[in-house]
Amino acid sequence: MDKKNNNKKNTMYLVTGAAGFLGGTVARQLVDRGEHVRAFVLPNDKAMKFVPREAEIVEGDLRDKTSLQRFFCIPEGMDFYVIHCASIVTVNPEYNQRVMDVNVGGTQNIIDFCLGTPGFQKLVYVSSTGAIPELPKGQVISEVNHFNPKAMPDQVLGCYSQSKALATQAVLDACTDRGLNASVVHPSGIMGPEDFAVGETTSVLIQIINGEMPMGIAGSFNLCDVRDLAAGCIAAIEKGKCGECYILGNKEVQFRDFATMVAEVSGCKPVKMFLPCGIANFIAKIMEKKAKKNGTRPLMTTFSVYNLARNNNYDSGKAARELGYTTRSYKETMTDEVNWLKETGKIDGNMISVKKEAMA
Repeated sequence: MDKKNNNKKNTMYLVTGAAGFLGGTVARQLVDRGEHVRAFVLPNDKAMKFVPREAEIVEGDLRDKTSLQRFFCIPEGMDFYVIHCASIVTVNPEYNQRVMDVNVGGTQNIIDFCLGTPGFQKLVYVSSTGAIPELPKGQVISEVNHFNPKAMPDQVLGCYSQSKALATQAVLDACTDRGLNASVVHPSGIMGPEDFAVGETTSVLIQIINGEMPMGIAGSFNLCDVRDLAAGCIAAIEKGKCGECYILGNKEVQFRDFATMVAEVSGCKPVKMFLPCGIANFIAKIMEKKAKKNGTRPLMTTFSVYNLARNNNYDSGKAARELGYTTRSYKETMTDEVNWLKETGKIDGNMISVKKEAMA
């Protein structure tokens, strides 16, 4: 047996959130490389069946140290790396203690187990671009090396983004104060094939294709192919510097241009009307008031409008230089995702004809 294969036998990758969109893709890429993967998933998670069958599954909760003990039970003499993808994602900006307990407290538990378990080599914490303080429109957002809790209500909006900022600072503090070997990655939005849970971006894609979106909002977002993000997470294990953060983003794209690409790639009817963000925000306020009065969920929220109106221009240059991070084009990702949606029956394959020549 050669030295390379022998090293793989003595190395394990621990992936949290392995039943999720990004975590599952990370696990699949590691398995495809021939690595020994242990996947941490919530008990009775319906998406557990999509975890690679070659991966060893441990069920548990980031808040439950007993289940984390099982996850971190490493055979003697084996080295291990941790890619911590798991978190609760919410588009509700209101404070939520469960989100804080899982995203912040759970990350602190991961840090403690990493430092307390023999064989630990490195942690990559998957944060979010939302954790980085926003800059005014026209400026490019780059990595920061400190996240100030006191400034968060003004600089970082929403419970989810605030929880990721606090968790990121916990990782950086552990690097400085406790000798933790860790890097942080900040992915932007996620799209691409194999989104088995059908997340927010995939839902929007399906709505456009099915003609269920009569109008959009004239804002922007920043989306990356999940396969590129997963490769960036793995590259951070191998090349990321201790205590450093890396933005894994893409070019900012206008919703109008995104919707046009969907039509070009899928052959569906294009979305023709786009509300200015100011008007959309006014309508969202009315919807929120009515929903609160009726005890229902609004179709559009002021926070969702904010996310389209905000500055979504991120600089991934550091990740490109130090990690070798690259992104494929929106149209390539969109073509692969539409094909996958057809193959899995999530859109009508007879109605939609993917235009291969549209891929850039």
